[in-house]
Parts: sequence; C-alpha cells; structure tokens
Amino acid sequence: MASRDADHRITHDRRRDLRRSMNDAGNCVDQCEVQATALIKAARCNPQAPSILDRAATRSEADVERAAKRELIDSLHATFKGTGVIVVAHNTGMVAAQSADFRRKVKEAGGAVKVAKNKLVKLALQDTGNADISSLLTGPVILAYSKDPISAAKAAVAYAKGNDKLVILGGAMGKTALDAKAVKALADLPSLDELRAKLIGLLNAPATKIARTVKEPGAKLARVIQAKASKDEAA
Repeated sequence: MASRDADHRITHDRRRDLRRSMNDAGNCVDQCEVQATALIKAARCNPQAPSILDRAATRSEADVERAAKRELIDSLHATFKGTGVIVVAHNTGMVAAQSADFRRKVKEAGGAVKVAKNKLVKLALQDTGNADISSLLTGPVILAYSKDPISAAKAAVAYAKGNDKLVILGGAMGKTALDAKAVKALADLPSLDELRAKLIGLLNAPATKIARTVKEPGAKLARVIQAKASKDEAA
C-alpha cells in the first residue's frame, strides 16, 4: 500500500513538472511572438530603417566581397611577380567582340590580358619587383603581360596599330618603367621564336656566312652614322 502511494506521488510530481515545462515553453514562444510583432510594427512605422535581417545580410555580403577582393589581389600579385613585361593601355571604347579579339591575339603570342579595378591592381603590384606604374593606372585600363619581355608588347602594339580604341600608355619590364615609345621599341625587337630561328640558322650556316652576319650590324650602324653626319654637314 505504501509503495503504491509512493508511486502515485512520483507520477503526480512528474506530471506537475511536465506541465511547468510546457508552460515555460509556451511563455517563451509568446515572448518571441511579442518581440517579432513589435519589430514588424516598428518597420511599418519607419520603412526606411533597415531591419536586423537586412543589416545581417549587408554585413555578410560585405565580408564575401572583401574576401573576393583579397583573393583577386593575391592572384594578380602572383601573376605580376612572374612576368617579364606588363603593358598598360587605355580601352577608349572597344566593344566586347574587339576586347575578346585582343585577348585572343595576346594569348596566341604567349601572353595574357587582365582587366581589374585600378586600386586593386596597384595593391597587387606592390612587392612584385616591377617598376612603379601606378601613375598609368587611371581610367579604363587594360593590362597585357607575358613571361618573356617581348610577346605582350609586340601583340599589344600590333593590335593598337589596327584599332585606335586601344591606346598604349606604357608599362614595366622588371624594375624598368616604360613609356609608350619604349613599349613600341620593345615590340620592334625580334621575338624569342625569331631569335631561336636565327640562332639555328647561324649554327647551320658556313663559317664565312656567320662572320658576315656578325659584321653586318656594325656595318649598318656605321653607314647610318655616316649618313647622319653628311646630312648635318650639308645643313
């Protein structure tokens, strides 16, 4: 009998505790509903005030954008650190098809093209061993670069000759800053493939031809200097 009474009391206590827990949970839900209702009313009264969810979403988007910018800067930094030349040009109105064609021409030459915000490019160029070309990074800039010091310059200058919407501004060849004239002069140099072909031709040529080929640049230079001197004397 005593045991049955004890079991009854335990069961009664458990039911009482359960009812209290349910009441507490119900009160919590009620409080949440009250708070949510208050937030909705406040938003309706002042629709210009950003809600908590809006502020949270804005912070999340800002974090994602910041991380994306950091990733782009790191990627550009690694790229610029391994380049032989960087050519900076203004895109003064090329349409999408022309921009795609320019990218293709530079890629075929052995280089690549990059378009990014000037501020990010300036940050990416820091500590890459390249000359400071930040003064060129204004307006709608497009960058062409290559591992060797000639390919990107040659492709960019060649394309600019046939499209006045691409204007060469200058660039960098390692620690040497280049103006537009220097980039164009660089583009006139033989490419690596042309130099290899000439070298192979020299190796296969007879000794007399090699001697003549070696002497030719000096002879040409002498003729140019003599012609210039004669012109000056005549003036």
